[in-house]
Amino acid sequence: MMAYVYLSVAIVAEVIATSALRASEGFTVLLPSAISIVGYVVAFYFLSLTLKTMPVGIAYAIWSGVGIVLISLAGWLVYKQLLDLPAIIGMSLIMAGVVVINLWSRTAVH
Repeated sequence: MMAYVYLSVAIVAEVIATSALRASEGFTVLLPSAISIVGYVVAFYFLSLTLKTMPVGIAYAIWSGVGIVLISLAGWLVYKQLLDLPAIIGMSLIMAGVVVINLWSRTAVH
């Protein structure tokens, strides 16, 4: 169970870091640059804790799938970036894969 808590923290930190990376304008703006660096350090630390008990493939599938959707949502809310129908369908399929892994995979957590 703690693996999912660690993975959730890692995903949220990575989404914050990536959103701030966009605002850093190539690491030329100090505060968003610092947020990005700290966010990625936190994200990878908590991902490393996750990998103590969860297979790397499963952890990465969840990390990337949820991260894609949350970063797209942040881009829409913060930066007014729009998604077209194929992008929304594709992300829905990614989230369906994450749900399948979490509900039916026996390899998710040892």
